[in-house]
Amino acid sequence: MDVITSYLEQRSPDALIPAKPPRLPVEVVRAEVPSPEFSRFLYTAVGGDWQWTGRLTWTYDQWMEYLTRPGIETWVAWHRGTPAGYVELEPQQGAQVEIAYFGLLPFAMGGGVGGHLLSVGTARAWDLASRWPGLPATERVWLHTCSLDGPAALANYLARGFQVYDERLNEPGDVDEGETPGPWPGARRPS
Repeated sequence: MDVITSYLEQRSPDALIPAKPPRLPVEVVRAEVPSPEFSRFLYTAVGGDWQWTGRLTWTYDQWMEYLTRPGIETWVAWHRGTPAGYVELEPQQGAQVEIAYFGLLPFAMGGGVGGHLLSVGTARAWDLASRWPGLPATERVWLHTCSLDGPAALANYLARGFQVYDERLNEPGDVDEGETPGPWPGARRPS
């Protein structure tokens, strides 16, 4: 299977085009307490249908080491007390912030939550240094998506003002094309 990976960026906070308010009401809150259990839940619940497998083998200690790095932030969209999606920010060298992970749980798709959550997450990437003394002011926010991700992903990134700066065709074997477990092995989404 050919998989195209698109790399996108913003070079100024003025590039962010905020989304309209979502039809499904959500509150976006930072998860301030590092919790490997919660982060792994979000990773599998959101990424299980989109071939997110890279962190499935992480141990508790690996999750905690990652989550306690300065500047790592997880922002969660909540709908009536239930997580609807999340965005994970990872500062990198050169005053850059990667939107490392972003996505929605299935029930929240199609309600405008994705655009809103991406707007909030991108704005938080631009002001990350204000919450983390010692980090440089953000000069670039970037992310990547691929043709295995949700069908609205690329369009949402472009609508929020991200620009494609590179596209790559993955070679056979670069992408795990096997079945992903969803939130747990054997889980199946309702059709």
